[in-house]
Formats: sequence, structure tokens, C-alpha cells
Amino acid sequence: MGVTVGRPTPTFRAVYDRVAARPAWTVCALLVVGSILGRLFDVSLPPTVRYLPLAASVVVFGLPHGAVDYLIPAQLDGRSLAASMTLVGSLYAVLGGAYTALWLTEPLAAATIFIALTWFHWGQGDVHALVSFVGADHIDSTGLRVATCFVRGGLPMFVPFLAFPERYRAVLETWVELFGGDLSATWAFVPHLRLFGGAVFLAVTVGVLLVGHRRAGETRGWRIDAGETALLWALFFTVPPILAVGVYFCVWHSLRHVLRFSAIDEQEVRTTAGRLFSAFARKAAPLTVLALVFLVLFGLLAPASPSNASEFTGLYLVFVAVLTLPHVAVVTWMDHREGVWNS
Repeated sequence: MGVTVGRPTPTFRAVYDRVAARPAWTVCALLVVGSILGRLFDVSLPPTVRYLPLAASVVVFGLPHGAVDYLIPAQLDGRSLAASMTLVGSLYAVLGGAYTALWLTEPLAAATIFIALTWFHWGQGDVHALVSFVGADHIDSTGLRVATCFVRGGLPMFVPFLAFPERYRAVLETWVELFGGDLSATWAFVPHLRLFGGAVFLAVTVGVLLVGHRRAGETRGWRIDAGETALLWALFFTVPPILAVGVYFCVWHSLRHVLRFSAIDEQEVRTTAGRLFSAFARKAAPLTVLALVFLVLFGLLAPASPSNASEFTGLYLVFVAVLTLPHVAVVTWMDHREGVWNS
């Protein structure tokens, strides 16, 4: 089962730091600095540039990172390739089909589920990285890992709502209106309610880190957790949401999952980064191409046809939502199989 469970070896930790962690830290930090400087000098990126990371995610880690799900039961549980493909294919057909039906009939409910689901999924991805890649001793209980999941998932899903409420609402409206719905939940965007929610979330963020520090002290794992949490707060509080989420999706969340999948085979993580990514790309390519075909077909189902970058991005994100539900089921099974939530 590779090196994804338990304390990481020094070799694997070095691979993770070099391939996933440090590149993500660097890109996100540069974005924060650039955004702050842009505000100081009244310079803003053109809208088309803000959409580039999400557009790139179609082929760069984002969409492909889930395109290897069909191999996971085979590699983690010793099933035959045919059985693995049948199991995962059935899961995608049932859950993805049901979720598509919900988007077509109740788009506002479907959008709400997508936010909650992504909040959990992006949080669980970071918990896995902390436990299995970093060896973070300070989150040594199931409850603390759940709390960390809540914080880490809320950084990309809730902080942009605090800092950019109008843009956040515009994205939600695009999702819902493409499928014939109406965003009527104006109460959620009331300023004082948003301020209260932000204060609570900030308090929870600090509280979870303080509990971890009290349990283990200022360990390397705690410093990484605290540093990443602060960096993500800064990223999503200062950088426009579409740009911040697009970059996070590609270079943070998806890249860590690519390494998680590759780590199932210990030989892959002992090779060069180029060979690791090449091996992953070969395995992900067939289902990535198939997903692109389904994306086109999915667009034909939408009651409204997208006509600009915002609407095309909205359609793509709704399609990602449909794929996210079965993908989360697969990753949650991986968590269970690897004991991620066990203290």
C-alpha cells in the first residue's frame, strides 16, 4: 500500500516537499504579494487572465486528478482491473447521474450541496497530506482531524465569501441560472451576518491550531499546518476568487492527490518528478478524454447555453460538481482503507 499511511519516510517527505508542497507555497505566496501590490498601485488583471487557471485545470491536474479513480480499488485492494473499472464506473454512473438530475430539477439545492461537498473534500485532502505526508503529530485525534478538515475546507470555500461577497454571489447565480433556477437566498449575503460568520470561522481556525500546539508543541508538522493555514487565509482573502480557486485547484489540492495516488506504488515516488507526472498522465489520459466528451454532452443538457467566459466557467464547474460526488466517495474509501481518520 505504499507510503501513504503512517509516518512518512525521509525520502518520501523530500519528494512531497519538492514536488507538491514547496511549489504550491511559492505560487500562492506570489499571488498574494501580487494581489496586494496590485491594490496598492491600482492595477488589476484582465478578467480573461483570472479564468486561465480554471481553464488550464481541464488538462493540468484539476480534471485529470480524479481520472485515475478507476485504478484505485485495483491498486489499494488487490482487485482485478476489470472489477475495479466496473465498480468505479458504476459508482460514477449512479451518483453522477443522480446529481445531474438534481441540477436539472433543483439547481439551488444542487449548488448548496456542491459547496458543502467541496468544503469537505478539500478539507479531507489537506488532512490526508498532514497526516500521511507531513507526519503531523499535533492532530492526533479523530475529533481534531475533523476540526482541521472543517478549517482547511472552509479556507477556499468560505473565506472568498467573506472577502468578495458580490463575486461569490455572481458565481452562484451563474451556476443556478444556467440550469433554470434563481438565487433567492439574499439573507446569506447580509453584511452583519457575513461578519459574524467570519469572526466565528477565524476563531475556530485559531482555536484548532492552539489545541494542536498544546498537544504536541511547536513541531515541524504544527509549523507547516499553521503556515499553510495562514497562507491560505491570505490567498483567499486578497486574491479574486476565480483566480485563487483555479490556482488552488491545480497546484494545491489536485497536485497533492496526484502524489497520493502515485505513492500507492513506492517505486513511483522514488523516481524523478518528470517520470512521476508522466506515469500519472498516461494513467489519467483515457478517462480525462472521456470526461471531456461528457463535458460537451453535459453542456447540451443545460437549459441555458453559455455565451461568455463566466458562463462557460460556470458550466465547467457544475460538471466538476457532478464528478466530485463519486470522486469524494472513492477518496473517502481511500481514507478508510488507509486509516486517515484513526488516531
